[in-house]
Amino acid sequence: MPSGALVLGAIASVQVGAAVATTLFARIGPAGTVFERLAFGSLILLAVWRPALRGRSRSELMQAAVFGLVLAAMNLSFYEALHRIPLGIAVALEFVGPLTVALLGSRRARDLAWVAFAAAGILVLTSPSGHTLDGPGVALALLAGCFWGAYIVLNARLGQVFPGVTGLTLGMCVGALAVAPLGLAEGGSELFSVESLLLGGAVGVLSSVIPYSFEVEALRRIATPVFGVLMSLEPAVAALAGFLVVGQPISPRLVIGIALVIVASVGATRGSDEVPVAL
Repeated sequence: MPSGALVLGAIASVQVGAAVATTLFARIGPAGTVFERLAFGSLILLAVWRPALRGRSRSELMQAAVFGLVLAAMNLSFYEALHRIPLGIAVALEFVGPLTVALLGSRRARDLAWVAFAAAGILVLTSPSGHTLDGPGVALALLAGCFWGAYIVLNARLGQVFPGVTGLTLGMCVGALAVAPLGLAEGGSELFSVESLLLGGAVGVLSSVIPYSFEVEALRRIATPVFGVLMSLEPAVAALAGFLVVGQPISPRLVIGIALVIVASVGATRGSDEVPVAL
C-alpha cells in the first residue's frame, strides 16, 4: 500500500473503532468499553510480540507503567466525552493536545496564528447553536487532549528505551489493569456477553492493533512532517465516521470548526519536529 494510504487507513480504523465503541455505551458504559478495548489490544499484542522483561531496570519498567496509566486516562476521558458529545466535535477538541505539543516544538512567532485558528475552531464548535453542547463532555474531551499530549511525549521517550512495540505492549497491559475496576463495576456481567465481547474485540482491533501497525509501516517510508499533516485530517474523518456508523449529523458549524482546527494543526505540524500520533 502507498504510505499515504497506510496513514489514512490508520486514521479511518481509529475513528470507525471509536464510532463502534459508542454503540457499546448503553450496554457496558464508557469505562467497560475502555476496559474491553485495552484488554483485547493487550492480549493481541502479547500474543504477537511476546515482550521480554528480563534485563529491564526498575526505572524502565516504571516508564512503561506511567505510559500505561496515561494511556488509560486518555481513553477513559475520551470515551466519557463521546458518551456526551458527537464524535467529530470530541476529536476536534481532543486535538488541542497534539497541537500544543507541535507548537511547543516550534520557535517561530508566526505560529501564534495557528493558536488563533485553533481557538476560533473551538469557539465555533462549542458556542451555542441549535442545541446546547454538553459542558462536561467538552471538558472531558479537552482533558483527553491533555492526556494525548502527555502520551505523545511519553511514547517518544519509551521508543528510545524499549525496542519495537515492547513498551507499548507493557503500557497497554498496565492501562487495562488500571481501568479494570471501573470497567467491571460499570459493565458488570454484561461485559462477558457474546455481543459485548465481539464488539469489544472489534474496538480493540480497529482502535489499537490495526492503526498502530499501519503507522509503524508508514513511518518507515514517509517523512514525519508529511505524516503529521495527514494525521491532521483525523477530526474530519471522525465526523464522517460518526455520520456513517451511528448517524450523527454533520452541520455547517461542525464543518467550519473542524476545518479551522485542521488548518491550525497542519500549520503547527509543518513548523515542528514533533508529530501527533494516535492510538
